[in-house]
Amino acid sequence: MIQRFPLRRMLAMLSGLMAACAASQLVLAAGPNEYPSKSVRVVVPFPAGSGTDNTARYIAQTITAQTGQSVVVENRPGAHGFIAATAVATAPSDGYTMLITTNTTHAANASLFKKLPYDPIKDFAPVSLIAKSGLVLVVPSDSPVHKVSDLTTLAKNRQGKMTFSSGSSSTRVASELYKMMSGVPALDVPYKGVPQALTDLMGHQVDFMISDINPALPLIQNGKLRAVAVTTRGRNPLLGNVPTMAESGLPGYEMTAWVAAFFPADTPKPVVARMSQLIRQGLTGPTAIEHFSRTGGQPSPSTPEELAAFVRNETATWAKVIQAAGIEPE
Repeated sequence: MIQRFPLRRMLAMLSGLMAACAASQLVLAAGPNEYPSKSVRVVVPFPAGSGTDNTARYIAQTITAQTGQSVVVENRPGAHGFIAATAVATAPSDGYTMLITTNTTHAANASLFKKLPYDPIKDFAPVSLIAKSGLVLVVPSDSPVHKVSDLTTLAKNRQGKMTFSSGSSSTRVASELYKMMSGVPALDVPYKGVPQALTDLMGHQVDFMISDINPALPLIQNGKLRAVAVTTRGRNPLLGNVPTMAESGLPGYEMTAWVAAFFPADTPKPVVARMSQLIRQGLTGPTAIEHFSRTGGQPSPSTPEELAAFVRNETATWAKVIQAAGIEPE
């Protein structure tokens, strides 16, 4: 049987193919090193001041330094990253709209929601992994909690009245995993981003949070928050006196967040390769080391192929963690 396609759908497919071919030919004709030839828009699914935003702005600066072209960072927070991810997934595949995002949109959401408005695999072209980092359990500076065991005892005594804030899937799942492993009840209070969640934590609107290290660090250093434990396997050099969750009585607890760059699907391979090269170059050398040493992250550049494999593995890993934490898809 001959399958018939609606004329509108066929025209849309042909238009997309022609646009991709045209963009590819332009890059090849001009030479890959002459891309980008105009401003690049970078969309971030979290608000200004978040760890992802900080990383995106650093990457933007390194791209501008190498190419002379401006890179505009656009924050599109909210809806669990759906807004930003969908905006980039449906943008032209010409190399001038890029998503800098985290495991929230490209690993965890697949297991946290029954249906996504975008496909993390099919709708995007991986460019490069950028950085990995741990999280930190924090409480207000005047909280009676000094150790994880203090928090566990307090939560059990309050019998379900304990609350925690979350500003991303990473921060939520990290707290849900703590709840599951410690056996304590606590209610999630979600925010559009980590900075807002930390603000309400300092204002005692919630009791605790497991936050990205980058936005929490200055608040810890200024005495506005107290760091109780980090989520990585080993201690973080910036918080050397803060034990790990595993050291604090939860053996096997480990959570790592990451940031990566993606183009819309069908972006020409020469464009993807060139941007991947620019990002990886920006993640090497003393400037990168100095930047990430201040933010608690670890530069982790990759090729597009390595990032594609990494996302597939991370999606499976986060699925296991979310299932273990007993989180039901929404």
